[in-house]
Amino acid sequence: MSRIGKKSIVLNKDVNITLNNNLVEVKGPKGTLSTQISKLINISLETRDNSKVLSLAVQRNTKEAHQLHGLSRTLISNMVTGVQSGFQKHLEIRGVGYRSQIDNGKLVLNVGYSHPVIINPPEGIHISVENNTNITIKGNNKCDVGQIAAKIRSIRPPEPYKGKGIRYKDEFVKKKVGKAGK
Repeated sequence: MSRIGKKSIVLNKDVNITLNNNLVEVKGPKGTLSTQISKLINISLETRDNSKVLSLAVQRNTKEAHQLHGLSRTLISNMVTGVQSGFQKHLEIRGVGYRSQIDNGKLVLNVGYSHPVIINPPEGIHISVENNTNITIKGNNKCDVGQIAAKIRSIRPPEPYKGKGIRYKDEFVKKKVGKAGK
């Protein structure tokens, strides 16, 4: 049994959850998220001590069911957290002349290429820029927020000699010694 899958999910009063043939739909102040959970997992919603508790159990004792047990619980937990408080990632740009800005809801990056790189955020994702070098990505879907942050970082990843590029905030990039440093 999965240690993560055994844990139950406690829901706040402002979060509503709907179960329909293993389709889990979560509604909260930040929006609505839904996902389809495998038929190998049983989902039950109970009321304990004036709060709703969601628990997952394995239907059949197979390897695939045990693999999906913890994954399913984590996906549902992330959906609950997303509609309650949301997720965010912070990126910072380092380099002389490197900058970013928001233009008509699109992120425009000038990071050393001959042309600016334009990124259209998907629906449900909000991107903001502070001081031309700090980018904040917010949304209620953890997967989408992480994917957009990784996509922006991959445009100009930090290089190990001067440290220039786009990196996550508080990311440590180990610097290498150049040719002359023997």
